[in-house]
Formats: sequence, structure tokens, C-alpha cells
Amino acid sequence: MSDFYALYEALADSVRSAEPLASLFSGERWSMAETASGLGVAMATPGESIPPMFPGGLAGLPLCEAARAAASWNLTEASGALAAANAFFNTGARMEALGAYEPYENYSTAGIDLRGRTVGLIGHLHGPAGLREQARAVYTIERSPQPGDYPDAACDALLPQCDLVLITGSALINKTLPHLLELCRDAVTILTGPSVPMCPALLDFGIDRLAGLVVTDRAGMAAHVREGRRGNPYGFGESFLLKRR
Repeated sequence: MSDFYALYEALADSVRSAEPLASLFSGERWSMAETASGLGVAMATPGESIPPMFPGGLAGLPLCEAARAAASWNLTEASGALAAANAFFNTGARMEALGAYEPYENYSTAGIDLRGRTVGLIGHLHGPAGLREQARAVYTIERSPQPGDYPDAACDALLPQCDLVLITGSALINKTLPHLLELCRDAVTILTGPSVPMCPALLDFGIDRLAGLVVTDRAGMAAHVREGRRGNPYGFGESFLLKRR
């Protein structure tokens, strides 16, 4: 990607709200940002070796300003900033306006024929039902690999072979996304997971689909995050799917 930060600038420029970030909490698994009108989450990603863009913290800042820190190399700060952006983007009103509701069972790959495809999964994703039975090959590439996963160093070798790639939304936070999109330029590319913002501007950067979560049960999600509960958070909201036209 010729301008590494262009994707992050487009994301922040799309947060057209001066509503203050009322609170920000980073738990064991998720960062959670709340405003008077919305709640957003993003994967909690540790990493504070670089000073934050906003030393005083993000809480209290207008959302349009807090979202700028999604580009921060302080990954803890970037996690909170993406959650703040998602408090703006991932709302029921936007899902209705964009016609983006999609049932969770097939929300990321709805309408895609998986038969005979070579598929890459960035992050330890399960993928859609029937994927491994239908696909020709499935490569799971993970920063902290589990048995059967490839280490993330395999991206440059494996992703150019893929027809379809699902990328965890946390790649926005850890700054691997721009390079991953370069490697996937010939594949159908889906950014997926609760960290994904419902931001159409991202579809101009080689992403074909955005598949994520709109929180509808604020109290349930807040308890899930604050108590560090394990398990799928999609029970606290509705899944969405935005496609590049």
C-alpha cells in the first residue's frame, strides 16, 4: 500500500461525530468504548512500548478525535480508539440505513461458493460452516499459532495462492492489515469479527466485505467485557455485512 496510513485516515475521517467518549475500558479480551448513544468493542491488543498519541487518555475526547488513535503504534491505545470508532459506526440505525443486517450463521461468506477454493484465515478463525469440507485447501495463519496453524511469517508465501481470505478485524489494531491487503490483491478479502467497523470507506482499500457486530444489549456486553468472560460476544448484538459494489 503506497500510503500506509491512508486506510486509517479514511477510517477516522468517516467518524463524523463530536459526541464525547464517555468511558473506555480495556479488559482481558476486549476494549469497550461507550457514549451516550452507542457502545463499541475491539480486540484488546497489548503493546505500550511506544508512547500514546493522547497521553491524557481517550476518554472525554470527541469521537472524531479519539478515532485518530486507531493509527497509533501504542496498540493498547489503538484498541481503545477502534472501539471508540465502532461506537459511532456499529449502530442499529446505521445497519438499517445501509441494509447491512445478515444472520450470523453465514454473515461473512453469504453467497460465496466455497467449493474448490483455496482459503486463508488470518487469525484463529473457525470460518463458515462446511468450509473445510468444501474448500480445496485452508491455511490458518496465526500470530500465536495453535496446532495446525501456520505462523504469521507464512503470510507472504501462502496468501498470494488464496482465492478467498478472511482477516480478523484486530489486524487493523496491530497494523498488519495494509500489508495483508497487498498480499491478497487477487483474492476475495473479508475483514471479519467484532472489531470490524461498519465503515464503507474501508472498501476502497482492497477489502471486498466487512462483517462484524452491532451491540444491542449494552448491559450484557459491558458485563461480558468487564468480567473477562470467555465465549462468543455475538449473543449481545446482531451481525452485519457490507459488500463492495
